[in-house]
Amino acid sequence: MTRIDDVLAGQVRAGARLMRDLDDRIPSAIEELKKLYPHTGKAFIIGITGNPGAGKSTLVDSMISVYRAQGHRVGVVAVDPTSPFSGGAILGDRIRMQRHAGDTGVFIRSLATRGQLGGLSRSTFDVVSVLDAMGFERVIIETVGVGQDEIEVMKTAHTSVVVSVPGLGDDIQAIKAGLLEIADVLVVNKADREGADRAIRDLIHMLDLRNHIGRQEVEIVKCIATLGTREESGVVEVVRAIDAHRERSEDRFEESKRERAMSHISELIRGFLSDRANRAIANHGGLEDLAQKVVEGSQDPYSAAESVMKEL
Repeated sequence: MTRIDDVLAGQVRAGARLMRDLDDRIPSAIEELKKLYPHTGKAFIIGITGNPGAGKSTLVDSMISVYRAQGHRVGVVAVDPTSPFSGGAILGDRIRMQRHAGDTGVFIRSLATRGQLGGLSRSTFDVVSVLDAMGFERVIIETVGVGQDEIEVMKTAHTSVVVSVPGLGDDIQAIKAGLLEIADVLVVNKADREGADRAIRDLIHMLDLRNHIGRQEVEIVKCIATLGTREESGVVEVVRAIDAHRERSEDRFEESKRERAMSHISELIRGFLSDRANRAIANHGGLEDLAQKVVEGSQDPYSAAESVMKEL
C-alpha cells in the first residue's frame, strides 16, 4: 500500500507524516496531496478565532467532547505562534487538549504561523485537506488570536466562530474593528464574569449597525468553557448554534465552495511566489548581502529588489 492508501484508510501515522512533509514544502508531498484532493469535500470545517485570552483553546477542547459524544471524528488544526528559537509552533494548544491524546477519533495538529498574517499558516489548507481525506467529519481550525487580521479564517471555514469575553474594552474594540464582520456565531465566553450581559448588549448593538448582514443571522451564545460539557457550561449550545448556521447556509453551499477554492488558489500562488523569491534572494547571497550593498551605497534598495524579481 502507498502512503495515499494509508491516509485514505485513516491511518494517523501516515497522515501525520504527510502533514509534516507538506508543512516543510516537500515537492513529493504536494504531488501526493494532488491525488488525495478528489477524496476531500466531506468534512465540516469550523473556524474559531478571537482575541488572546478569550478561552478559544478551552472552548475547542470542550467542543471536541461534544462532537465525540455525537459519534463524530474530530480533527483540530491549532495555529500557534512561531517559536523565536526553533521556528516551529509553540505547542500551547496541543498541551491544553492533552486529555484527548489517547482518543483515536481525535487528531490535533499544531502549525506555526511562520510570519503569516491572518493567524493562519500557509499549510492550513493542506492539513485540513489531509484530515478531510482521512475521514474526520469535523475539522476545527483554531487561530492564534492576533486581532482583525484573522478574517482569513473565514476563507477556510464553513462556519466562523468569534470568541470574546466580558470586561475587556479592548476586546470589544477589536471585534468592532474587523472580527465582527466574519462572525457566523458569536460566543461570549467566561460568562460567569461581571459584565457578560453588557458585552452581549454591545455585540447586539454592533450587529444592528451592520447593513449587509441582518442580526438574526448571527447567533450570540454565552458559555463558560471551563465547565466542559456540563449542562450549565453552554458549550452544547455553541455546537447547536454552529449546526444551525450550517443548516441556514445550505442554499449557498456551492457558492461557498467556490469562494474557498478561490482563496485556496490565491494562497497557493502567494506561497509559490514566496518560495521562488526566497530562492532568488539566496542566489544573490541572501538579504544580508543585499542590505550591505545598500548600506555601502553600491546599490539602491530598488535595484536590489529588481535584481531579485528578474529571476522570478
